[in-house]
Amino acid sequence: MQTSLLICTRKGLWMLHADSARESWAVEGPHFLGNVIHHARLDPRDGRTLLVAASTGHLGPTVYRSGDYGASWQEATTPPAFEKEPGGRSVDHVFWLTPGHASQPGVWYAGSSPQGLFRSGDGGATWQGVDGFNKHPQRKAWCGGDQDGTPDGAKLHSILIDPRDPAHMYLSMSGGGTFESHDAGGDWKPLNRGVRADFYPDPDIEFGHDPHCVGLHPARPTRLYQQNHCGLFRLDEGDARWTDMALSLPKEGPRLDIGLALALHPRDPDTLWTFPMDATTVWPRVSPEGRPGVLRSRDGGNTWQWLNGGLPAEQAWLTVKRQALAADAGTPAGVYFGTTSGEVWGSRDEGESWTCLKAHLPEIYAVEAVEFPE
Repeated sequence: MQTSLLICTRKGLWMLHADSARESWAVEGPHFLGNVIHHARLDPRDGRTLLVAASTGHLGPTVYRSGDYGASWQEATTPPAFEKEPGGRSVDHVFWLTPGHASQPGVWYAGSSPQGLFRSGDGGATWQGVDGFNKHPQRKAWCGGDQDGTPDGAKLHSILIDPRDPAHMYLSMSGGGTFESHDAGGDWKPLNRGVRADFYPDPDIEFGHDPHCVGLHPARPTRLYQQNHCGLFRLDEGDARWTDMALSLPKEGPRLDIGLALALHPRDPDTLWTFPMDATTVWPRVSPEGRPGVLRSRDGGNTWQWLNGGLPAEQAWLTVKRQALAADAGTPAGVYFGTTSGEVWGSRDEGESWTCLKAHLPEIYAVEAVEFPE
């Protein structure tokens, strides 16, 4: 097997394929040139099926499927869409894709902008709305109405399936917060106690938060990690409130707990990475002081290391979007991020040193590390 990267951009999908040492990379693409590719995922249950969330100009939002590693593609016959009704909502774009539980081949979930949850039971060919969320009597209150509350549109993302129980699910919304279901999406409850919402008069609200990315580790599904608009948080099963993981970060210099992206180690549930961005009052969405770096914790967010070896030391005004930081299954783990300036950076030593793998791509929206046959 070879490590490959799925690079989703503003103008299409590219793939980077590594040699056995992950030292050199071959570029494949573009696929879907000119279309916005928000997310791409490989189905871990068969190891060959790819799904891609695309915005295709005047043809609108859709999902494409490939059963041969991207050699050919088929569009969904029924893409994710809200039910038609007077004054109803319409999907602007499909933002997030998640394969279903290992015991449910063919099941996928998708999150949209504005916030909607959709399910496919046939490998992504047809999609239906999950009524337990889309028609929940509290949905509009959770989402803050039907107005887009974030700069590029409100989004439902971070759809997480408990590997122990396919009926146990999580989702997050920008804005809205993180929510939990124990009945396969039939009903949902807010899961935000302890997360700050500093943009409200009362920062300890039940919902209305802005999680940027939430992760669950399959080796410890009792723990959630969150990169939020207002900081870094962790929740262990049985905890009444999320724990603030930023308390051990340096108090001097730029604030480092604000960012969009989050990645978890493939085998160690205590190791995670995040990419801070400038948190000054104007929120310019660039690296702090123009000096990019990655934060890594080896102990579940109790302590952190700043890793920037090989990255530009100054005048690098880039950032990393919420789906554009990923780790592979190698030993040691490879870590990768794609930037708003169209660069792909990689580390073969879990973040200690970085190399630019590809430059001059369009703005990168998402990066996924997968394994393909050589």
